[in-house]
Amino acid sequence: MNRCILQVEDEEADIFLVKQVFHRAGIQNPIRAVTDGQMAINYLNGTEPFENRKEFPLPALVLLDLKLPKLSGLEVLEWIRRHENLSRLVVIVFSSSAHPSDIQRAYDLGANSFVQKPHDLEHTLEFAQLLKGWWLGYNRFAPLQETSKGAAKITHIDPG
Repeated sequence: MNRCILQVEDEEADIFLVKQVFHRAGIQNPIRAVTDGQMAINYLNGTEPFENRKEFPLPALVLLDLKLPKLSGLEVLEWIRRHENLSRLVVIVFSSSAHPSDIQRAYDLGANSFVQKPHDLEHTLEFAQLLKGWWLGYNRFAPLQETSKGAAKITHIDPG
């Protein structure tokens, strides 16, 4: 079974676009979307309303926007990396920003990749195809598994 992708994005049009383009690129991983930084933390932590891990499983990777309500993408990334049980989760910053300070801060906080959102459908599809080939194809994910309390714990899990 394909593990899901968690898209952290506050723009509904961007959520729709990513879902459509990923489908067109043949990415079969289900996409779970949350629209603010606090929701992302609640999802990853398995707290209300995301406590049902069959419905809201831990993702294979996170596509993280920077400009979010409640908590910024950088704050979410910092929270992820502070938690040993999630520290190996693949986080791809996927933002409109290409400001050098945003890029540097994201990598300083442990982003696995930083991608500026493409401005057209053709380049968005190219991004999806590259993501499928590298991150969902060749890449091997660190194992993650749920603990009984809802927080993730590193153990063995099938990466596919």
